[in-house]
Amino acid sequence: MKGAHLADRKGGAFLPAAARLIGLLRPVRGRMLIAIAATCGFAALNVAAPKLLGDATDVVVEPLVGGTFDEGRLAGLLLVVALMYLGTSLFNWVQGALTASAVQRLVFGLRSAVEEKLHRLPSGHFQEQTRGDVLSRATNDVDNISQALNQLLTQLIMSVLMLCGSLAMMLWISPLLAAIALLSVPVSTLITVWMARQSQVYFAAQWASTGDLNAHIEEFVTGHEVIKAFGQQEAAAAIFGRSNDRLARTSARAQYVSGAVQPLMVFVANLNYVAVAVVGALQVAAGAMTIGGIQAFIQFSRLFTQPMGQIGGMLTLMQSCAASADRVFSLLDAAEIPREDPAQVRQPILRGRIEFEDVTFGYTPEVEAVSGLSFSVRPGETVAIVGHTGAGKTTVVNLLMRFYELDSGRITIDGTDIASVPLDSLRSNFGVVLQDVWLFSGTISENIEYGAPGASDAEIVAAAEASHVDHFVRSLPAGYSTVLGNDGDSLSQGQRQLITIARAQLAGRSVLILDEATSSVDTRTEVQIRLAMSRLRQGRTSFVIAHRLSTVRDADLILVMDHGRIVEQGTHRSLLSVDGHYRRLYNAQFRGIDGEQDPDHHVAGQPGVQEPGL
Repeated sequence: MKGAHLADRKGGAFLPAAARLIGLLRPVRGRMLIAIAATCGFAALNVAAPKLLGDATDVVVEPLVGGTFDEGRLAGLLLVVALMYLGTSLFNWVQGALTASAVQRLVFGLRSAVEEKLHRLPSGHFQEQTRGDVLSRATNDVDNISQALNQLLTQLIMSVLMLCGSLAMMLWISPLLAAIALLSVPVSTLITVWMARQSQVYFAAQWASTGDLNAHIEEFVTGHEVIKAFGQQEAAAAIFGRSNDRLARTSARAQYVSGAVQPLMVFVANLNYVAVAVVGALQVAAGAMTIGGIQAFIQFSRLFTQPMGQIGGMLTLMQSCAASADRVFSLLDAAEIPREDPAQVRQPILRGRIEFEDVTFGYTPEVEAVSGLSFSVRPGETVAIVGHTGAGKTTVVNLLMRFYELDSGRITIDGTDIASVPLDSLRSNFGVVLQDVWLFSGTISENIEYGAPGASDAEIVAAAEASHVDHFVRSLPAGYSTVLGNDGDSLSQGQRQLITIARAQLAGRSVLILDEATSSVDTRTEVQIRLAMSRLRQGRTSFVIAHRLSTVRDADLILVMDHGRIVEQGTHRSLLSVDGHYRRLYNAQFRGIDGEQDPDHHVAGQPGVQEPGL
């Protein structure tokens, strides 16, 4: 299966992303229901308190208009209000704690889903996407979702409840003043909707620019030595500057558009407050309302307009959260390796006979990387694949390990089509040393043990000795406990390659794949590795990919590839006996720079050509 390109969806996906994100709260709905109940309690007490305070004001004002002062009623009202505000604090703490717990559970599940997804994505996906952008989706975007939800799930629900509660109380106290207050609702709604449409596009661009910037930083950190060696610091800084400037501009636009909402909402709320105060004063003067009633209404009008302003202010968080969620969901929705039939039986390689039958594959539909490959390898044989760069050598082993699926043809091991074998079962039979060295942050011993988890120290040392790792490891102060970081940059390229060879040695798998395993070592070490690999290959079917033809002379079968096809095959001597691709490759490596053969080099039957000794 080809890797599917992961493209960001356009802005305007707010509602689908938000709905899907809310759906992820289903496993913690119990906590959220309790949190919502606590929020309802908070809103109810917070809305009821101003009405009681208005009644208390009327008790105080009563003597001024000819009534009597009821000290007991005043004390009772103030005590109830104090208890209500104490209750609001308790409810606020409960809903905050439960919401934070629920959000962290959601984000934990989201991170786990992203991590599991990365393992199910085909190899082609990581060739099409920058590592920095993928990392940004898995870290920055998920963290942004976490921070936004922590605020939104508490503030948004609370604001809506306060809005509805205060509106109900205003209608109860004075329908006329409530109608005046409601005039601000359509204005605020229009502002919010218009700003939401504008800012969503900018927030999508902001997080896409963040991923692009992270990709550049990851490249610069990884290749800092090359950048310095070629004096490209200024060029790297210019690229970073452009990405940084693009991120700054998109972020500024997003923040400016969304940030303009709250000031506009506050302006509308202030106009509403002035209108309510003027009309309310006229109502009191006409005797239609009490002073305590207008006091309570003004408090409710504040409680009504404040949530509207908060909702407008939360627009920034909502748009940013939705943009990040859409990027994460686009990663989770990317095409992955097809799920395997549970009925498939794990099948170990018993003999190791491998056959390629008219195999064709292309990384893109337009260009075929290999075409019509057909060959067979007997159990225990070593097959070497040679050819110029880009001939399709590494593609052969990529297909054998099912890093990619075939376009046509089939590959069988012991007569079984590998397409019908579970991937973990298939790959458990391969010991691999790839062209790109990979070491993780851990000790040298742990990196070797990666080939056979649980191996004893003695087995690790034995594998290291067979791979000529032991001698340089023991020269390190911490020996096998030396901690490697940054992909083992503290070691030379050759030493890192030797550790991966020791890892394959320890794995002891049925089929051995060596992809340019000696490309980064000196000639003397190469000879030692060839001897070690010769012992390692005994009884195993082996594939060796090499540019150095001296490393494949003892192979049982040599496949010469050119433009994705096998143009020659045979043994080292049989291929040298004819004037073909292999002989020309061989002569190109073992003749003088001026193109003329060394007269001292010769092979029996072929004047002017000599095989290098071991």
